[in-house]
Amino acid sequence: MSKRNPLRPTAAERRRHERIAVDLTSLPTAAGREWRVQAYLDAWLKARSRSLDWKRDADGNLLVTRKTRGRRRGGPKPLLITAHLDHPAFVVTGIAEDGRTIDAQFRGGVHDPYFEDARVEFLDRDDTAVRGRIVELRQADDACPFKTVTVRLARRHPGLALGDVGRWAFPEPRITGKGERRVLRTHACDDLAAAAAALCAFDRIRTRKGQEHVGLLFTVAEEVGFVGAIGAATNGLVPRNARLVCLENSRSFPESPIHGGPIVRVGDRMTVFSPDLTNDISSLCMEHEKAQPGFTWQRKLMPGGACEATAFASFGYASTCLCLPLGNYHNMQDIDGVQAGDRPAKVGQEFIGIDDYHGLVEMLELVAERLDGPGAASPLARRLRKLRARHAFVLD
Repeated sequence: MSKRNPLRPTAAERRRHERIAVDLTSLPTAAGREWRVQAYLDAWLKARSRSLDWKRDADGNLLVTRKTRGRRRGGPKPLLITAHLDHPAFVVTGIAEDGRTIDAQFRGGVHDPYFEDARVEFLDRDDTAVRGRIVELRQADDACPFKTVTVRLARRHPGLALGDVGRWAFPEPRITGKGERRVLRTHACDDLAAAAAALCAFDRIRTRKGQEHVGLLFTVAEEVGFVGAIGAATNGLVPRNARLVCLENSRSFPESPIHGGPIVRVGDRMTVFSPDLTNDISSLCMEHEKAQPGFTWQRKLMPGGACEATAFASFGYASTCLCLPLGNYHNMQDIDGVQAGDRPAKVGQEFIGIDDYHGLVEMLELVAERLDGPGAASPLARRLRKLRARHAFVLD
């Protein structure tokens, strides 16, 4: 019989974690226009100002660390749980004299058919929304690196201004289903559900001894080419010896199912991540799964996309990725069916498994507590030593 899982939050804590996920993933955000999410983080930090320090760089990236009376030399290298704050969305670039026709850039990656006659909503600085439909799509060119759209609004909206954010028009976020099969359906899981998991895990470890080297890094403008991550890697915000555990929401496939547990992502379509860091985290998860059978996880090389672990690795950082399996990636329903011509293109709410979300919080706590714990400098090496000892007779 397994012991009680010390990393498992109480029922009340889990409900609070779910509330944070709903609240954060409902916020409108776009590359370069992440200010609503930044305001949420500011409020979160203000409530914890006695135990945390933080700073932003010129790009808007946010580094959060624990307050300590003195930095010990020779301790573990910084370990930064990293998530980005943007999601593919629209940014207003023009408003016609009639007040009902607007132009907007789309910052992110969504296939062309999903724009056709799609319903969208734009929000002013006070979060007053107006809905409309896309009437024209234009491709990126030398003058603008983004797709642009013309939208016909349902009514005039005097408060709408250049730079305001638009997104696909969806119902309010909600959690559906029962038990372990519950699902969060919302505007932007990618990457705000991972940011929520980072906040929840860090809130539980931020006063624990032995984990002073663990921090948070929130980046901006990931969806348009890792703009924030590249800035953070080159402007001195991130220490050169830091290790980065980059969080993502990655498109779910049959071999990486929703409800299969959070994923240790060993690589993306561009590269394989830092093997030592990836393998040590995998080894920790294997050990934890044996001790706590209720904990499930996956280890996958994801076939598509690219994430910030690739960006940081290209600048010499040790980095890897943990991710949530995601439905309706970038709000695109049935991507394969649409590309095959079998289904009409429709946008839809992104969705994740609530059990996967709680599993990611637990996985982050596990990594923070045991990756650099006593005798755990390399969990994989420790496992290999045990394996060698068990089968040493073959050398006799």
